[in-house]
Amino acid sequence: MFSSKDISTLNELENSLYKYISENKDKVIYMRIRELANETHVSTSTILRFCKKMNCDGFSEFKTKLKMDLSEKGNKKRHLRSGYESLSEFNERTLKGNFEPYIKESAKVISQASNIVFFGIGTSGSLAEYGARFFSNLGSFSQYIKDPFFPIKSNMFKDSVIIFLSVSGETPTIIDLAVQSKASGGTIISVTNTSSCTLAKIADINIPYYVTEEIHDDSNITTQIPVIYLLESLARETYKEQTLCSNPSSY
Repeated sequence: MFSSKDISTLNELENSLYKYISENKDKVIYMRIRELANETHVSTSTILRFCKKMNCDGFSEFKTKLKMDLSEKGNKKRHLRSGYESLSEFNERTLKGNFEPYIKESAKVISQASNIVFFGIGTSGSLAEYGARFFSNLGSFSQYIKDPFFPIKSNMFKDSVIIFLSVSGETPTIIDLAVQSKASGGTIISVTNTSSCTLAKIADINIPYYVTEEIHDDSNITTQIPVIYLLESLARETYKEQTLCSNPSSY
């Protein structure tokens, strides 16, 4: 409800009012304007100015929007899925997916690359770090990048495989980085929740895992169990490919 753009327009008094409202939403929705003025030690005109900056015509409209915001967030919390549900969906849907061809094709490409780099932001950034570590544990030295403003120069990723992790595949910074990485000579592998997203279309190989997307208090909490499974499967298959290339008689 409170955008950073709107908050940046507040003066000192209005900012103290904003802090009080943020910490006492459940109380404020039942208050009269005079009660809120007394609680926050500001004038009613300051409250009305604040409401105007929050794109409301008055205090009544502001309280209505505040109630709707609380109700929306309450509904999201009530419908929070359990860990068991996420695991069940993974077993029923993900493991029945035809991942083997994607994993084998990706592993062949990765095993021939000079460098392996993982890209991700937020939760996907943490998984990018995990992926790089797991690959390195199996002898394929890998790096990870979580900085959305990482500078990509010409030919930087020549002969490299860049593995992009993104639930939606629509994050603008990730899409920009993927385009730049491809232009700098890299081969792009994306792991996303769908095959129809922008990142999947940019990638040379896309591995979609298709699970129910979950948003909680504006945060994406979609289960990442399939991503961990895919990262570990890719690392193991890459190890097999590298072993086969270095010692053909072992297979």
